[in-house]
Amino acid sequence: MKRVLVLLAHAAALVGGAPIALAQGAPDDVILENAVVKLTRADYEAELQRLPADSRAAFATDPKRVTALLNNMLIGRTMAAEARKDGLDRDPLVQRRIALEADKGLAEVEMKRIETIAGAEFDAKVAQFLPKARERYLVDKDKYVVPEQIDASHILFSTQARSEDAAMALAQQTEAKLAAGGDFAALAREFSEDPRTKSRGGHIGWFSAKQMDPPFSTAAFALKKIGDVSPPVSTRFGSHLIRLDGRRPQRQRSFDEVKDELIADLRQAYVTEQRGLKIDAVRNDPALTINQPALDALIVQMPDSATLRQLMLDQLK
Repeated sequence: MKRVLVLLAHAAALVGGAPIALAQGAPDDVILENAVVKLTRADYEAELQRLPADSRAAFATDPKRVTALLNNMLIGRTMAAEARKDGLDRDPLVQRRIALEADKGLAEVEMKRIETIAGAEFDAKVAQFLPKARERYLVDKDKYVVPEQIDASHILFSTQARSEDAAMALAQQTEAKLAAGGDFAALAREFSEDPRTKSRGGHIGWFSAKQMDPPFSTAAFALKKIGDVSPPVSTRFGSHLIRLDGRRPQRQRSFDEVKDELIADLRQAYVTEQRGLKIDAVRNDPALTINQPALDALIVQMPDSATLRQLMLDQLK
């Protein structure tokens, strides 16, 4: 088995991580097997049902995850086969556990069925929820405000390998080069120690004030004209020179822009409500009876503090 999984991993490496089909064909096609068990495509597909429906396709595009899943399945199935061979499945308590696990699996499938039906019900009458979506938009308009953003570039002198004073001195030297006519992007490619932006001439891209370290944002948003460069500014990462490349004012997103988000939230709330109604119906079933003495017998009664103290004293005698 280990050899087979290694081959799968090698196959993933050879294709550079591209999606590969580990088991195409009929449900009973065997994917992996050892001397004890066989894993079929149907087994794999059944195991995938444990994942949320919207993540199954993405899961299958990662050979490492697929291989890990198959490995865990093989180990589990093999251990179960060994347990049956050893007669553990004939133990009454084990049989109860198996039955309970089967019930849990069925309950999970039933809950998903309820959620699927609820989702379909919502979709069929989605137009009825548009007024509610618009109402939410008007109540929470501030939630849909896009804050002011700027586009900027920077040159970083990191404090990971030097003191703050040394980093500031380097930033000041580069500031002088800019003042003498140096090109910001060329200097960033040569001197910046931010590996994410160095090759792009220090270009960061668009961001709002809250997305950056506060001293960085304060200096960047204080720049007025496109092309302006800040004096050296210190952050927890080091010393920076920042150039303003663009500015977008704060704006209010329209209802049409956020309608799909609002409808999706309402849909999820509807599905959750229907699920809750089903659960509440079970909890509040008038036919439900409780054997209180049997229930009380499950609870371990702890002795009060005086009794506990006396028990400790008796043990010390």
